Amino acid sequence: MAGASQGFHEREDALSARTRDLHRALVSLQEELEAIDWYQQRVDAASDPELKRVLQHNRDEEVEHAMMVLEWIRRNDVVFARMLRMHTGHAGPIVREEEAREAAGTADVEGRAGREGDR
Repeated sequence: MAGASQGFHEREDALSARTRDLHRALVSLQEELEAIDWYQQRVDAASDPELKRVLQHNRDEEVEHAMMVLEWIRRNDVVFARMLRMHTGHAGPIVREEEAREAAGTADVEGRAGREGDR
């Protein structure tokens, strides 16, 4: 999963330090999510109860790592921060809430404040 984004797609010297760090964080998040998936599959496949507990522990550690990276991204990218506020921590159906915002004309699709360097 993360392999496709390991390297930079543009010349590294053309990228700001902020973009390079964001890339590192995004690739790290992809790697953590991939590790969570692998551990979850191993939990399901393992027949030994103690091994299952070890693998569950390892999976949960990877979730912690993913959340730490996601928090760094939130703190360092205004669009991620805004989207996380809009789409997480709310009860009810996820898609219906987005559709309701779009129908009411309050969905933030156009004219939003972009990332530094987008202007």
